[in-house]
Amino acid sequence: METKFPNGARRQLLLALGVLPLAGLARAAAPAARKGEDLPAVQVWKEPTCGCCKDWIAHMEANGFKVYVNTGGTNAARARLGIPQNLASCHTALVAGYAIEGHVPAREIRRLLKEKPAAVGLSAPGMPIGSPGMDTPSYNGKKNPYNVMLVAKDGSATVYQKYEGNNL
Repeated sequence: METKFPNGARRQLLLALGVLPLAGLARAAAPAARKGEDLPAVQVWKEPTCGCCKDWIAHMEANGFKVYVNTGGTNAARARLGIPQNLASCHTALVAGYAIEGHVPAREIRRLLKEKPAAVGLSAPGMPIGSPGMDTPSYNGKKNPYNVMLVAKDGSATVYQKYEGNNL
């Protein structure tokens, strides 16, 4: 017995079935937690309407972090954790006692956890296009230079990592 599909549905189904095996390859290629590496959990505060926050969370999970999400309370979390307003972004996180503000790449968070500086944490101020979560297809591959800032306990900040040119 032959199954009848509405106009175009058969083609969509065949295309989807062809893409499914590729999804597994992409996940396997992601730089997940290294064998034996025990990464601390990440607690995130984000507003319910923010889509790029979900994309940053996916970036963190793809890099081996377990992420717990709190909807709402972002400004209060930012203030409580000691991130100055001039370094603010759209979401705030806490990992191993460090505040993470905005679209900070997992690579810099791993570095922070390894180096353990006496600091409040890291910030990627604003919402830099090309940073994790701000790099979806809707940005058409555009990448702007940006800095990840190390936030000191007195609220000052220094450049922790520049993203420009080849490392964007």
